[in-house]
Parts: sequence; C-alpha cells; structure tokens
Amino acid sequence: MNDMTEPTGATALATADIARVMKLLPHRYPFLMLDRIYDMDGDRSCVGVKNVTINEPFFQGHFPQYPVMPGVLIIEGLAQTAGALCVHSLGEDYVAELVYFMGIDRAKFRKPVLPGDQLHYHVRKIRNRGRVWRFYGEAKVDGAVVAEAEVSAMLADTAEARAFAAQKNG
Repeated sequence: MNDMTEPTGATALATADIARVMKLLPHRYPFLMLDRIYDMDGDRSCVGVKNVTINEPFFQGHFPQYPVMPGVLIIEGLAQTAGALCVHSLGEDYVAELVYFMGIDRAKFRKPVLPGDQLHYHVRKIRNRGRVWRFYGEAKVDGAVVAEAEVSAMLADTAEARAFAAQKNG
C-alpha cells in the first residue's frame, strides 16, 4: 500500500460547511467563530476553521493601530468547534437548542492572531458524561499553536435552559 491509499475498512471523516455549522450551533455573526469543520471523527475529534479578516468587528477596538484577535474569542472558537462536534455526533435528527460553555482550564496563549490569518481549531474529546462534554483544543495558524485550552460544555433544551437560568437568578 502506498501513502495515497486508505487502508481497507477506513471510514470517511465528515465535514460541515457554514450552512451545516449554523444548524449545529445557535451562534450567529458576529459571534459565530467558525466558517467550516472538517475531519469530524464521530464524537472524538475534528478541526474547525475560522478565516480572520480585518472586517471583524472586534478589530475596531482591539487594537486599531495593531489589530489582534482577542484571546477569549480564540477560546470561544475552540468551544464552538467542540460544541458542533457534540451535536453532530448525536445524529441528523438531534437539534440542540443551547450549548452552554461550562468551563475553561489550562488556557495558554502563545502568539497573536492577526487579520489575514486562518485559524484551525483542533479539538479532541477527553470524556463525556450524559450531556456534559470535555475537550482539549489547540488553535493553530500555519501549523503553529497560537492558543490551547481544555473546555467543557453542556447540551440543553429550552425548558432545561429556562430552569437553569431561573435557578441561577433565584
């Protein structure tokens, strides 16, 4: 077998264009931090892509003379990629009404992300219990890690979301 041949029994990895991403996630512009996803391997791993342009609204204030993508939005992109993978793995019929971002651990920022960069969010499942998922993610530009973190999220329907919010707001 040469390097161009897939082993027998290999399954194709799934992809999601922007239309599918928007079915998987409730986020919309300007807060949708994904343009597409590829190499979706069940609920185990995938790679999300964000094309960073000077037209992003956050560049107007962060920082006008030296535009840098805020680190928190890079982590948000990792979390959105992981959330989309969770929902995708539950099948075409499953509709997640909300994906709650529950936690960020061990976040590190290595290099600034600038207009013109293409971010690749590599996420890998650490574990899941019921509707709670935990992922390790690395954000890369041109193959170099620019940020990394462990993120956790919970899938919830509208009734659960309302009950959770009511409990929090007491």
